[in-house]
Amino acid sequence: MLSYRHAFHAGNHADVLKHTVLLAVLKHMVQKDTPFTVFDTHGGAGLYRLDGDYAQTSAEAAQGLLKLVASQPATPLAPALQDYVDLVASFNSGGQWKVYPGSPFIIQRQLRGRDKLKLFELHPTDAKTLTANIAQLEAGRQVAIAMEDGFEGVKKFLPPPSRRALLFCDPSYEIKHDYARVQAMVADALVRFATGTYAVWYPLIPRPEAHDLPRKLKTLAVKADKPWLEASLTVKSSKLLHDDDGQTIRPGLPASGMFLINPPFTLKAALKEALPQLVTLLGQDQHAAYTLESGG
Repeated sequence: MLSYRHAFHAGNHADVLKHTVLLAVLKHMVQKDTPFTVFDTHGGAGLYRLDGDYAQTSAEAAQGLLKLVASQPATPLAPALQDYVDLVASFNSGGQWKVYPGSPFIIQRQLRGRDKLKLFELHPTDAKTLTANIAQLEAGRQVAIAMEDGFEGVKKFLPPPSRRALLFCDPSYEIKHDYARVQAMVADALVRFATGTYAVWYPLIPRPEAHDLPRKLKTLAVKADKPWLEASLTVKSSKLLHDDDGQTIRPGLPASGMFLINPPFTLKAALKEALPQLVTLLGQDQHAAYTLESGG
């Protein structure tokens, strides 16, 4: 049940989309003086080596971050993408791209003195690594780690004392029940804390639950009378291919999306500029595309 390790996927096209959106949300939230709390329901290991065994086994960063930074677009990168590239670069030196910051480190880098970060990670190995990585920050009480199920663990912290918060959720979806658990968690959170910002990442794969999830989250937002935003990035076809011997070639993750409830009002304009560039720079075939919708 706990075999998934994000180290195999660090820096892939889904991370580029996910962390570009996450960073844009955080940059908006720090514009207001009131402190806020960020809840990361699936913290992972926090930091990843792109030159390590896990990342090199799948080499997914080659079609994500590394492809993005190696490109020389005719026009400058959209501000949201440039912010993302600059942030990842700040974890590296000498023009090398060996370290990839996961969401805990992206979040912590944006926090101010009174802001808080609560991390959840159930995988015992990743939780241990996350704890060791976070300890290097010497962040004190600003960052707290809980080795527990984030879907359930986050409930007792809503609403937070400051009444400002971002809940960021990106489970592996290795277990198909994760889709239903995401929906249930968001529904419960909206009852407990209707004004929070909720950001959910999801894969777009040939599975009904994956395509149903954003629709169900939209229904929750509409019923709660809250604004919502949905952004997706497709880099290639999802069709299975076959080699000369007739063996099935699995294409890997073809697309993913972010669904937000109570998103920053600045986010749609930022993504409207960034997403077409991601299609151009990260697209692998003629099926590369993006969607960007909002309501409420």
